[in-house]
Amino acid sequence: MKKNLTLTLVLAAALFPTACTPYLDMTPSDRVSEKTIWAETRSAEYAINYLYTYIWDVNAAPTSLGLTEALTDELKYTSYNYNALCYLPSEMAYGGSVLTDTYVDAYLGYWGTLYTAIRRINADLSYLKAYGTMEEAEHARLEGELRFLRAYMYFELTKRYKDVILYREDLGEITKDKAVSREAEAWALVAEDLRFAADALPEAPAARGRIDRGMALALTTRAMLYAERYGDVIAAADRLAALGYALEDNYADAFTKTLAQGNREAILQYSFDLANGITHSFNFYYTPGGDYTVNSATGGGYGVPTQEMVESYELATGGFPDWSPWHAEDGTTATPPYALLEPRFHATILYNGAPWKGRRIEPYVGGTDGWAEWRTEKEPKGRTVTGYYLRKLVDENYDVNTSGSSQPFTFLRYAEVLLNKAEACYRENDETGANALVRQIRARAGLPYTDCSGTALWEAIRQERKVELAYEGLRYWDLRRWKTAANAWPDGLAGYQQHGLKITRSGDTFTYQYVSVDDRDRTFPEKMYRFPMPAGELNSNNLVDQYPEWK
Repeated sequence: MKKNLTLTLVLAAALFPTACTPYLDMTPSDRVSEKTIWAETRSAEYAINYLYTYIWDVNAAPTSLGLTEALTDELKYTSYNYNALCYLPSEMAYGGSVLTDTYVDAYLGYWGTLYTAIRRINADLSYLKAYGTMEEAEHARLEGELRFLRAYMYFELTKRYKDVILYREDLGEITKDKAVSREAEAWALVAEDLRFAADALPEAPAARGRIDRGMALALTTRAMLYAERYGDVIAAADRLAALGYALEDNYADAFTKTLAQGNREAILQYSFDLANGITHSFNFYYTPGGDYTVNSATGGGYGVPTQEMVESYELATGGFPDWSPWHAEDGTTATPPYALLEPRFHATILYNGAPWKGRRIEPYVGGTDGWAEWRTEKEPKGRTVTGYYLRKLVDENYDVNTSGSSQPFTFLRYAEVLLNKAEACYRENDETGANALVRQIRARAGLPYTDCSGTALWEAIRQERKVELAYEGLRYWDLRRWKTAANAWPDGLAGYQQHGLKITRSGDTFTYQYVSVDDRDRTFPEKMYRFPMPAGELNSNNLVDQYPEWK
């Protein structure tokens, strides 16, 4: 995505021209002082704009390996080549001796990026407090934006590392050596910042597309689940409900409609502009390979859904189909029950015969999209290794001949808030409240629901989080915070392999064969519940030590 790095300088040049006698004027003409930038609202907003890109960065590229769904049962990267978006995500999921502190930090760590963001946010908070001369309400709003951003960065740090180093806007407290604070202290800072932001920021209509109150409340519901502060989750969700957010009638509209198009469910959304070159590259990696084949080009299909994810969807009438005929060793010519599955499946996954761009998906051997054998064919070039492609988040209007993608990305939406509250209600022994929220989510998908309690209710909440929020970057982190990731699949991420359906065609008959797309069983060592502190911090800071799990 194009960053707004030069906006502050452009604004400053327009507002503050240089003097007419250059050999007497010693004021630098290529930069503006922090005092000037932070004195007025307009220039301060331009400075904050640059910081917005950090939220995009941490969501669009959550790891150096690609999407975290590839570390779960949801997604398989197709190539066996030894690099990101290919073999490395599988190697990480296999675990074992490869999971050294150096390896995990290199591919999953975000320590340096997040602390760079925090340093800049704290500096800007300091400048705002020192130099801001705008009206009190405007000053508080700008501080609310900055504290929301700091909370977001510390949320991302704490969910990865737990005990982290805390810095505030007092720049005099920054020292070479600083000890970590306990996890509870970090969550307290996140809660404090979000509470201030929620009170100081305007509601979305008055925010002019900037950070608003709804974003602060929605992030509170997410962050406080990690902090196990369930009362805070419920209180924030209730305040958010009063702001008028609602589920879109059509599930797909929740992540395809822009805020400008009236998306009632999107809370934190990044929009793009193809005409002005403000784009992203998601479609190049996840578009069905056949879109490129028909244009005599190569691309797409890097990451594809798994059979395990397909089997997570219920029938449209409720309950799960019996998939055992499609697990037969010799395969079957029976057509899988795709047409009978609930609407969220059809909005999320492309399968054999699914409609797409005026054609039908052909993920079979020799088809337009094609099929490749995992590991044997190291360069699938857009062909699927599972028999599926991703539909959710992929733009059906994307032209493979263009240089970028422009569909919106929503990082906080109301359905997640409802599920966050449902989980908090369950933890607080409010089963009536939890059941009502699960029912609301399922009703949008047209699925029946009968109230349940205890373990059955908890499984219903987990099921809805997996299916409703599929491919939105949450499942891997959910399993970590629940401390179930080390358990055997399907409860966790250990002792299983991912699968797909190899499809061959003979005339009008298709044969579906259940195949593994892994080299070995996957695992999740308990030490992965916390990522290791990077060597750079250990070498430069005399008051920190490696976390116990990684010694």
